[in-house]
Amino acid sequence: MKWKIIIALGLFSACQQAPRHLPLLGEPIVRERQEQGKTVYDSIYPVIPPFSFLDQDSSIVNEKTFAGKIYVADFIFLSCPAICPKMTAEMKKVYQAFGKEDRVMLLSHTIDPEHDTIPRLKAYTTSMELDSRKWRFVTGNQDSIYHMAEKAYFSGAYKDSTAPGGYAHSGGLLLIDQQRHIRGVYNGTSPDETKRLISDIHILLKEN
Repeated sequence: MKWKIIIALGLFSACQQAPRHLPLLGEPIVRERQEQGKTVYDSIYPVIPPFSFLDQDSSIVNEKTFAGKIYVADFIFLSCPAICPKMTAEMKKVYQAFGKEDRVMLLSHTIDPEHDTIPRLKAYTTSMELDSRKWRFVTGNQDSIYHMAEKAYFSGAYKDSTAPGGYAHSGGLLLIDQQRHIRGVYNGTSPDETKRLISDIHILLKEN
């Protein structure tokens, strides 16, 4: 009887230690195909579409920049008096946790490109002592950034005179895998959520 309990506990421990698989987020398109005379249904999940912005070094940043990489994305603006500083502080924890991991990058979009010019983004990242190859702060056409926020990342961003700083936006940090699927959304103002994000990145790194 005792050995049965030991085996059961061993199996339970192994299950507990096994890395879980992160879900694919978004509404899938179901496609039908034939395979060996049988009908098979495939769920095609949305991916981040092609994009092109400029970063703090005036370099073009697009989907190819993150080819084969895991990255964390957010939407902020530098003059934000509310949640943005907290979001950036939590993002920096991710930056520090994976500083030597080339397969992990970060991407921050400004939702106030009129004021967050390239020189201002550069000064900001320099003051934070960031490696611009690791963490890209991008700017571009405002409508394009808003479109990406809403349609690609399912994250709101828009002008709102009643919001702090004149803009309303999501406080989410979004985890994107090597195939540009969204694999997780995390509260960018919560240290506990950042710990969960870091843990989930480790899970993704083991997938490939």
